[in-house]
Amino acid sequence: MALSRTGEFPATAADTAISAAAAELVGLSHAIHAEPELAFAETRSVAKILAPLAERGFAITSGVAGLPTAFRAVYGSGPLTVGLCAEYDALPEIGHACGHNIIAASTVGAAIGLAEVADQLGLTVVVLGTPAEESGGGKVLMLEAGAFDDIAMAMMVHPGPADIVAARSLALADLAVTYHGREAHASAAPELGRNAGDAVTVTQVAVGLLRQHLRPGQQLHGIVSDGGVAPNIVPGRAELLYYLRAADSASLDDLMRRAKACFEAGALAAGCTHDIRTLAPTYTELTPDPELIAAYRTQITGLGRVPIASELEVLRPLGSTDMGNVTNVIPGIHPVIGIDAGGAVTHQPDFAAAAVNASADRAVLDGAVALARTAVAVARDEVHRDRLLQRLVERQEDIR
Repeated sequence: MALSRTGEFPATAADTAISAAAAELVGLSHAIHAEPELAFAETRSVAKILAPLAERGFAITSGVAGLPTAFRAVYGSGPLTVGLCAEYDALPEIGHACGHNIIAASTVGAAIGLAEVADQLGLTVVVLGTPAEESGGGKVLMLEAGAFDDIAMAMMVHPGPADIVAARSLALADLAVTYHGREAHASAAPELGRNAGDAVTVTQVAVGLLRQHLRPGQQLHGIVSDGGVAPNIVPGRAELLYYLRAADSASLDDLMRRAKACFEAGALAAGCTHDIRTLAPTYTELTPDPELIAAYRTQITGLGRVPIASELEVLRPLGSTDMGNVTNVIPGIHPVIGIDAGGAVTHQPDFAAAAVNASADRAVLDGAVALARTAVAVARDEVHRDRLLQRLVERQEDIR
C-alpha cells in the first residue's frame, strides 16, 4: 500500500490534513454565513473559498461557464478526477437557512484532505464552485458548458436536521405566469377593465382543487409577485411565481400539463391573456450512485453518526437540487449531514441560526472527512476505480 507524502496511509493522511485545517474550515463556514449573498452575486463568498485553496497550490479558473461566481480549482494530475461541489448562495431575507456555508467549508476540507494523497492515489482533485443552487441552476449551466466533462465522480454533503445517506430530491420547474388585462377606473368604469388580478384568483382556486388529484410526489406552490398597483385601478397586469415538483422528470411533465390548464383557466375566466416563462433550468431528481452511497455510509457511520434507516430514506424527499442533474450524468452522491437545529428545518430562520452552532461546526469537519475517506476508499478499490474510469471514457465518447 502506498504511503502519503507524510508517510501515513492515505485515509489517515487525509484525516490529518483536515484536522490541521479544522479551525480554518470552521472559520470559513462562519465567514460565509456572516455575509449571505444571493444567486449569481456570491462574490465575497467565492473569494473566501478560494483563498485556502490558492494557498495550497490549487490552480484556479474563475468565471466558468460564463458565470462570474462559478469556478474550478484543480490539484493533481491523476487519471481519477474527483469533483467536489461547493454551494454558497443564500436565501432572500433569511440568509443561510439552507446551510450552504457548511457545504462550502466541508467541500474545501475534503479537497485539502485529498490533495494530501492525490499523487499516491492517482487523483485529480477538482473543487467546482457552483453558484445559484437556490434559484438559477448553476450546476445545470456548468454541466451544459462542459465544466463537468472530466469528472469521474461528483460529491457534496448538505446539512439538515438528520443524517440521510441516500438522500432523494424532487424534479423541479421554476415558472412565472403573467396575466395581461386592461386597466380601468375601478369605480367609474369597471366594465371597461379586464382584471388580471381576478385571473390570478381563479388560477389559485383551480390549482387548489387540482391538489387533491395529484400523483404521489407531485407538488405545486407559489406566490403572487404582482397583484396590481392601487385599489382604484383595475389591475392590467398580475403575476404568479410557481414551483412545480415531482418524484421524477416524467411525473413533472405530467404535472406541467395539468398546471398549465389551471393557468389558462384563470386567463380565460377573466378575459385576459397570459404567458408562461421558465425562470431557471429544470432540476431533475437525485439518482445517487449505489456504490458511492455504500462507501459513504461506511465512512459516516465510522465517525459515530447514525443515519436514518435505508427504508425510510425514500419517504423523506429534500425538496429539489441542481445536483440531481449532475447525478443523472455522472456517478455522484448528495448525502445529508445532520445538525442540531432545535427542531427547525431548512429554509427557516432558526435553521440559519443553527448553521453556525457547535453541531454545525462538527458537520463541517465530519462532512469533509467522510467525503475524503469515501474518495480514498473508491480510489483504492480496483473494481470501483475501473468502473468510474470506464464510465468517464464512455461519457466523453458520447460528448465527442
